[in-house]
Amino acid sequence: MFDHLEIRVLPPGPRFAAQLRFWINGEDVIEGAVYEGGRGPFAADVLPAGRPSLLRATSEARRLELGEPECTGGCCGFLSVVVQRFGDIVQWSDWQVLPAPASPPPEFHFDASQYDAEVARTEADRWWQVHT
Repeated sequence: MFDHLEIRVLPPGPRFAAQLRFWINGEDVIEGAVYEGGRGPFAADVLPAGRPSLLRATSEARRLELGEPECTGGCCGFLSVVVQRFGDIVQWSDWQVLPAPASPPPEFHFDASQYDAEVARTEADRWWQVHT
């Protein structure tokens, strides 16, 4: 059975620009790893206008930063994952977590067509740009 990915763009707030959150199987994977007050990556960085999203999975493994604590990643480290496509499967693995007592999230395996559709949906819905 495959894992299910949902990408949400949170509106900008008083401290941060619009950011992404990744819900996998109904759980916010960033909140679980960086805790309250932490943040996901900025939408503008991961979803650049006129270029493919960094979330697109290819056969070449790529490490993505997905979150950081409230005190910033430069201070305490980042939550990151390796994204890679294996045929009809997209894998998120080799998590690096912040220096915290939490254990890393598990490895996730997504149906490539569901994953691609979710990334394409997120790339196309640019509502957050009117707020930046």
